Amino acid sequence: MLRGGRAYDMSSVRPTVSMLIADRAFDGGVDIGDPAAIADDALLSPVDLHVIKAAGVTFAVSAIERVIEEQARGDHARAAEVRKRLESALGGNLRSVVPGSPQAAQLKEALIADGMWSQYMEVAIGPDAEIFTKSPVLSTVGWGASIGIRSDSTWNNPEPEIVLIADSAGEAVGACLGNDVNLRDFEGRSALLLSKAKDNNASCSMGPMIRLFDDGYSLDDVRAADVALTIEGTDGFVLEGASNMREISRDPAELLRQACSEHHYPDGFVLFCGTLFAPTQDRDEPDRGFTHKIGDTVTIASERLGTLVNPVTTSRDAPAWRFGIADLFRNLAARGLIAS
Repeated sequence: MLRGGRAYDMSSVRPTVSMLIADRAFDGGVDIGDPAAIADDALLSPVDLHVIKAAGVTFAVSAIERVIEEQARGDHARAAEVRKRLESALGGNLRSVVPGSPQAAQLKEALIADGMWSQYMEVAIGPDAEIFTKSPVLSTVGWGASIGIRSDSTWNNPEPEIVLIADSAGEAVGACLGNDVNLRDFEGRSALLLSKAKDNNASCSMGPMIRLFDDGYSLDDVRAADVALTIEGTDGFVLEGASNMREISRDPAELLRQACSEHHYPDGFVLFCGTLFAPTQDRDEPDRGFTHKIGDTVTIASERLGTLVNPVTTSRDAPAWRFGIADLFRNLAARGLIAS
């Protein structure tokens, strides 16, 4: 915990982050000094027992790109052609459509008539948001750690997002930055490949820390946040992008409600809120768009949430995830934090 420019070891207060958040036990702890003096090359992800959920297609631009992936069947070479057809069919009016509204229903009928309707449009402007499980408990990586893309993917990108941290009742208690790494070729071939596109070793990063909600920072600040993205390649390639949460099509509180649904997450959950970033800038050849190369550095930043930096490797070459729930309990018991 960082308070007043000091770092505190909170393990004597509660043994897990999940318990700290559940009990709102944010005071106390052992003063361990200046945070700069204990910083390392990498940080652990700031969550432990939370379930990792994500909302997809929550921005108009990302909705368009998902439809393009689907129509192109994961073939980036066809993406430019499909983009032109879709933008012509939409007439540039997707941003103003309220999900689940009569206007959304009218747009759906028009897109069906043009042969451009998609399951992605259903979750973009229909009544129900896309909510999926991004990553297993304890599998996320933190600031400075390598993020992984499947070694057999040829079309992929980062997804810079704000992540809400919620307790078991679905109430948001804070936020951080996240990278919901995505494989456009896999998901584009079939939405049923979503788990292969999303859930891979080192494919989900969070950090640098959780900013807790208080009198100086709240969900309204999340609603107004700007998120910046920079990708720097070892080949000299640089891509910059930005998104603003004001452009999200569903309010973060509504996304939390739909994520919680009728289910119960006794250890709490986190929710990636989706991204406006759509990487259409060509990297190597005209109309081939963007895809990662090994050695890229991804930097995600927001003024009041800090900066999340991760180098890119393959999921095969990233450090294997071997620390599971049983390992966590053994670790806590060995440190005397819970009964063995």
